[in-house]
Amino acid sequence: MRLLLAAVLWAAVAPAWAQAYPSKPIRILVPFVPGGNVDITARTVAPALGEALGQPVVVENRPGAAGMVGAQALLAAPADGYTLMMGSNSSLAVAPNLYANWPYDPVKGIAPVTNLAVTPFVLVVKLDLPAKTLDEFIKFSKGKQLAMASGGNGSSNHLVGELFQTMTGVKFSHVPYKGTGAALVDLAGGQVDLLFDQASSTVADVRGGKIRAIAVASKQRQAALPDTPTFAEAGLKDFEIDNFTGLVGPAGMPAEAVAKVHAAAVKALASPAVRERFASLGVQPVGNTPEQWAAEIRADLARWSKVIKAAGIKVE
Repeated sequence: MRLLLAAVLWAAVAPAWAQAYPSKPIRILVPFVPGGNVDITARTVAPALGEALGQPVVVENRPGAAGMVGAQALLAAPADGYTLMMGSNSSLAVAPNLYANWPYDPVKGIAPVTNLAVTPFVLVVKLDLPAKTLDEFIKFSKGKQLAMASGGNGSSNHLVGELFQTMTGVKFSHVPYKGTGAALVDLAGGQVDLLFDQASSTVADVRGGKIRAIAVASKQRQAALPDTPTFAEAGLKDFEIDNFTGLVGPAGMPAEAVAKVHAAAVKALASPAVRERFASLGVQPVGNTPEQWAAEIRADLARWSKVIKAAGIKVE
């Protein structure tokens, strides 16, 4: 009788215990300034994610040191599922290869939840740059050391620019900013010559006639930039580079919390509001499993390690 009573009580209590998470608001740390791809992705998904979880999801920008400040804030928070971070190529694959004191192991030191979205890089230039095509741009660039903006030394757009230089033989003068939002402002103002940035953060300025897109680093043309050729179409093969942006938690985040956030993220990505917003920006929703997301992070770590070594990039 006692065993039967215990089983009945457990059956009554277990569902309530399993549904305890989340019982309060969840925050998503964005380790970069507002206006860039990572911030845009977070703010696009957060409302639908909160609706799916039944709790508010608050986006908090914690920029600095190529994403290190945000990463440290994540690790300082309890591993209870109430503090997450938007990880990207920069903070999950590039920076860990550059900084000897990076605060976490991007393979074992975090809890991958899901890759939310991918968006290709686009080469954008200031409007008064004479080159209109990729071939014209490469010819014009040789011997000039044009000013290439980036979101910071060692950022993903910095590394994409280094890879482009390696593949084409041109040489740029690197101008790092504290985030791509500021870099885009100066590009539109003509203070710098070019920028390799994600489609999601450049589409609005290209459509608005503030900057010019030369080529997009995807296999196919993007619906958001239908008149912009791919690099392959423009004559540079094997220059296909997507930027991924997804959710991670600190190592030790409960498996139940990971599963719930993952399920909610998949539901959020299927919502019409998110899909329409992503489509307008040239962003492809993903929503893969934590295991698949971890494998993508490992592959990108290996990829950018080779680029960094080949280009001899160092940071202090």
